[in-house]
Amino acid sequence: MAKAKTQKLHYKRILLKLSGESLMGNKQFGIDNSVLVQYSKEIKTIIDMGVEVAIVIGGGNIFRGLQASEGGMDRVQGDYMGMLATVINSMALQAALEGFGVYTRLQSAIKMEAICEPFIRRRAVRHLEKGRVVIFGAGTGNPYFTTDTAASLRAIEIEADVILKGTRVDGIYTADPEKDKKAKKFDKITFDEVYKRDLKVMDMTAFTLCQENNLPIIVFDMNKKGNLLRVVKGEKVGTLVDLK
Repeated sequence: MAKAKTQKLHYKRILLKLSGESLMGNKQFGIDNSVLVQYSKEIKTIIDMGVEVAIVIGGGNIFRGLQASEGGMDRVQGDYMGMLATVINSMALQAALEGFGVYTRLQSAIKMEAICEPFIRRRAVRHLEKGRVVIFGAGTGNPYFTTDTAASLRAIEIEADVILKGTRVDGIYTADPEKDKKAKKFDKITFDEVYKRDLKVMDMTAFTLCQENNLPIIVFDMNKKGNLLRVVKGEKVGTLVDLK
């Protein structure tokens, strides 16, 4: 029955990238439980259809290493603290998903045996094949790399079909739509054009990894109910970044 459902899907294995700030909801700091519930329901819907889901979450709602370094803190120390913040967010989402009966595994790039598995590529792929959501915490495990880069790297390693970058805007625009009312949205754009227009989709390292490995990116509004399902079914939601 699961196979019949997956035939209707445009993407079979995805990596969902969420920002830490998205978990704040209307709060100024921390985690809004109502957002966790909403995201968990959306993810469960596509899991039940047979989609294999991996997730990377940022930590900006708790701690951001780059901002700490600008305030005088050692950059390496700040980045490791940011990695720990991503693990907190990952654990929160894991608990929320399991509350809806979704089987999950949390894998960390930094060893924390008491709370999560170490990242092992083959094990992660096996979890996905068994229908478990795999959440990758602690970024790449190295300072100076963002969670966008971690998302790109893990997506390539697990051979995901696409990176879905869930944001609070509904795609990529010619300018910041919150500041420029004349900004126009792209339905589809190439990697080269993103470079030429200097659009901020991901940091350069993450973006280049996707381009070099022919991994498409879809930027979409994760907060709109049903959008995640529409994306995996191949409907035109958000903005697709591809080679052509």
